[in-house]
Amino acid sequence: MTSALTVTSVQYQALDGGIARNVPEHVGLIEDADSHGARLVIFPELSLTGYNLRLLQDGDQWLVPGDIRLDPVREICRRTGITAVVGAAFREAGGTPRLAAVALHPNGTADVGFKTHLHGEEESLFAAGPGPAVLEVDGWKIALAICFDAAHPVHSGTAADAGADVYAVSALYTEGEGHRLGLHLGARAMDNRMYTVLANLGGRTPLGPSCGLSGFWGPDGLPMQHASGTGTEVVTAVLRRGPLERYRHAAG
Repeated sequence: MTSALTVTSVQYQALDGGIARNVPEHVGLIEDADSHGARLVIFPELSLTGYNLRLLQDGDQWLVPGDIRLDPVREICRRTGITAVVGAAFREAGGTPRLAAVALHPNGTADVGFKTHLHGEEESLFAAGPGPAVLEVDGWKIALAICFDAAHPVHSGTAADAGADVYAVSALYTEGEGHRLGLHLGARAMDNRMYTVLANLGGRTPLGPSCGLSGFWGPDGLPMQHASGTGTEVVTAVLRRGPLERYRHAAG
């Protein structure tokens, strides 16, 4: 278990053209994160397509287990030693449709987390997930959350009960939701004595323009650092185990 973990949150403005157009951009951004020493890279909700639910009427815009279109991402993860979490519509082997966060590890394995708290049009497209997926990077436990999951304290509480050190949220928060965003990520961190990370979609979306603010909150609930604008931006932070232990001991 390492005493520190370098994490990159990618605020990403998805390109038109779906999976084929966005995979190469993801590869380039992972290379950028590698230059900052990242071991874990978090992309936003539906980063491979953008939050364009009409696009998902095209079955080719859904990932499936072992999807070869992610091979370039797998290869950059292998070369850099980075675990990358990308956002996509995902069909399980049995056909169940999910709104997913797909974690690709350097050794070629994958973990997949599903959005638990669907809302709006999502409810007619996806089946809700059972709760947060928890993966491990360098001995740190990382819980995956997708957007509205972060508004529900029980979701992060379940992650904390599973030993999560980091609550990683892939999301779309739009213009005017910055205060709400800060409350969600700060409260989830403070209540559970863990770090929270937000990767927000950037640019203009069918739900409105992004409010940006991708970044990090400490286990005290206070913001650490954030994106400066609303477009594509790479934000990297070093998460240290010392503050986790200090705040957890104080809470105990």
